[in-house]
Amino acid sequence: MAATHVNPTRMELTRLKKKLVTAMRGHKLLKDKRDELMRQYLDLVRLNRSLREKVEEGIRFANRNFVLARAGMPDEEVNVALMAPKQEVTLQVSDRNVMSVEVPVFEYQTRTSDPNDIYSYGFAFTSGDLDDAVKSLADLMPDMLRLAEVEKSCRLMAAEIEKTRRRVNALEHIMIPDLQENIKYITMKLDENERSTQIRLMKVKDMMLEQAHHYKERAEEAFAG
Repeated sequence: MAATHVNPTRMELTRLKKKLVTAMRGHKLLKDKRDELMRQYLDLVRLNRSLREKVEEGIRFANRNFVLARAGMPDEEVNVALMAPKQEVTLQVSDRNVMSVEVPVFEYQTRTSDPNDIYSYGFAFTSGDLDDAVKSLADLMPDMLRLAEVEKSCRLMAAEIEKTRRRVNALEHIMIPDLQENIKYITMKLDENERSTQIRLMKVKDMMLEQAHHYKERAEEAFAG
């Protein structure tokens, strides 16, 4: 259908052939990109699953310790103990390029390097279960940040895979077949025009030969007379 709107000239044929070569090269590059994105995406999905299981297990462990701490301490004492934290965390967000996808990178720094600063209370009037709960959450924070980073990367890469897949399909099923159809149409038209030109030249040649032959016959008759 698209071929009916094409000007069947040699210049247009050359232009479409160059465009077809570019489209096929782009199609191959996009397929390679899609395959590599899929490979890295599946690696991230597996990492995401293991991190999520680890984080969820750590949260369950911390919650269990908090329940035990609340069972052995009045709620007021637990609230007062956790009211004024000593440690402070600063989150830094950057990004890195993975196959043209800008994925986030999370890094954190604590205000002090003393590991005991995670405890905002003295140990005299609190239970060991509260210490375990606070320690487990502090140990879990790097994995929680990594999980957030991986999950966001998965979403971004999934969107890029879908966009690349649509481009590959558009090239493979629409653009390249249309170009091939138009090239075939122009080639057939040019071949048809060339055959018509050859036929006309042959007819002109036959007419010229016939005229020359009649002219020779008339010249011979006039000479004989």
